[in-house]
Amino acid sequence: MATPPSPPPPTRASCGSFLQELQELWGEIGQDELERDKMILQLEEDCLNVYRTKVEETRKQKADLLQTMSLGEADIDRILSALGERESFSRIEKLGGTLMEQLAKVEPVLDDLRMRRDERVNEFLTVQLRIFRLEAEISGTTDHGDPAAPLVDETNLSIRRLTELKTQLTELQTEKNLRLQKIDFQIKCINEMCSMMSLDLKKTLYEVHPSFVELGKTKSMSISDCTLDSLAGKVHALNQEKKQRLRKLQDLGSTLIELWNLMDTPIDEQKCFDHVTSLISVSPNTVMPQGCLAHDLIEKVEVEVKRLKHLKASKMKELVLKKMTELEEIYKSVHMHMDSDHEWRLLADLIDSGRADLSELLTGMDDRITEARELALSRKDILEKVEKWTSASEEEGWLGEYERDQNRYNAGRGAHVNLKRAEKARILVSKIPSLLENLTAKIKAWEKEKGIQFMYDKTRLLHSLEEYTSERQQKDEEKRRSRELKKLQEQFAAEQGATYGAKPSPMRPVSARKPLGQSSNVNIIGGTPNSRRVSTPMSRKGGLSSGKMKDAGKTAASIPANYVAITKDCSDNSSL
Repeated sequence: MATPPSPPPPTRASCGSFLQELQELWGEIGQDELERDKMILQLEEDCLNVYRTKVEETRKQKADLLQTMSLGEADIDRILSALGERESFSRIEKLGGTLMEQLAKVEPVLDDLRMRRDERVNEFLTVQLRIFRLEAEISGTTDHGDPAAPLVDETNLSIRRLTELKTQLTELQTEKNLRLQKIDFQIKCINEMCSMMSLDLKKTLYEVHPSFVELGKTKSMSISDCTLDSLAGKVHALNQEKKQRLRKLQDLGSTLIELWNLMDTPIDEQKCFDHVTSLISVSPNTVMPQGCLAHDLIEKVEVEVKRLKHLKASKMKELVLKKMTELEEIYKSVHMHMDSDHEWRLLADLIDSGRADLSELLTGMDDRITEARELALSRKDILEKVEKWTSASEEEGWLGEYERDQNRYNAGRGAHVNLKRAEKARILVSKIPSLLENLTAKIKAWEKEKGIQFMYDKTRLLHSLEEYTSERQQKDEEKRRSRELKKLQEQFAAEQGATYGAKPSPMRPVSARKPLGQSSNVNIIGGTPNSRRVSTPMSRKGGLSSGKMKDAGKTAASIPANYVAITKDCSDNSSL
């Protein structure tokens, strides 16, 4: 389809040509001059109005342009101020040209600044929104719904402010990561403790916060202070529960071992509870096997302990009685006195009445046995010396009997054996004084250290030693007097022999001679005196033997009265 030709441009005519043409038309018409003048004046007025209107429109256009320029410059100033780039505005102020030219130059700059402002606002909005969400997560306000989007302050969009917000965002992100690490560590601790105690992990975590078991949903894991405090409280509570269960299980394990030892439980039965006894020395902070602190396991151990305690009660009486027998044997072995009848009656009454705790009673018996053993050990050295003293005293008694035997030198069976024994006995007897002195010093030191008297079979050993020493001194004095009396008798017999010409023996009665190797007052079997073992020093009292007193009486009866008086005076002087 062809395009129609455009009309020719109108011929440009001036106002003067139109006025001339109008004058010609009025002349032809015959228009009145007055009317002509009025019409020309009207035309001029209309023309002025058109110009005036056009000028007003143009002025308004200029004003609009100036306002647009002013607003643009204000926008530029405001945007540059918000962006922190005021120094860029000086370049625009120096631009020359018409208003349209200036506006044409300002508009691109303003559009660019507005675009940069919008981009900066979006940056601020993104950063502030992330900050706002992190703060909401840390404060815990997200638990009550999504927070409203933050408003951006468009009066301050500077890079400095944006950097500060990004720094704040980084710090909040770091804080969130630290909290997540802390939560992860505490959840691992909860997992370990739940595994040890056979607890439901999901239920435990749900009690802290539902987000810990709903990680696959839209909500993220809660990291608020309240959640952290609740999580720390749960960890503390589980840790206390773990310690309590471990302590209880350790007490039960120790009780099991104690009961096993008391009742000699077979190893096969003990192996069933190795997982319990292995925890006795375990620290609460040690990682332990799964289910080792389960409530069912503790109940099972409690049932076993209860069973063993019931079994223990039936055997405890026997154990206590055994301990009492052991204590009695310890006392007896070291010659310590113990009222056994009273102790047994008291023990039987306590057990039968049920007033006493058998475990405490057994512990008390163990303590008494320990004390008795320590006391017996401290008496050991003294008892060894007492045994030596007793042996020496026995040899002393045998030697006295041997020396009183009138036929001890006869060539009988075993005479040489007795001679050798007599030699050894004299050496041993000669050591008795030093032995007594040493023994007395040790006893006194022992009594001073212990604060008690050293008793030997109900008798104070120091008194026995003193009695023995006094008795020995009396015997020595009697022997000395006997020797002096014998010398006087021999002297008297010699004088009598010189006077009458006869020398009878003062020590031997005139009688039939005994067979060789026999004695009138001692029975010899195999060349050894009849009573080799005499009474112990603690049971002997002072004074001469009955045989010796009879011999002394017979001898005194055979001496004249006046000589006996002289002898008595001599013996009294010698004792002084």
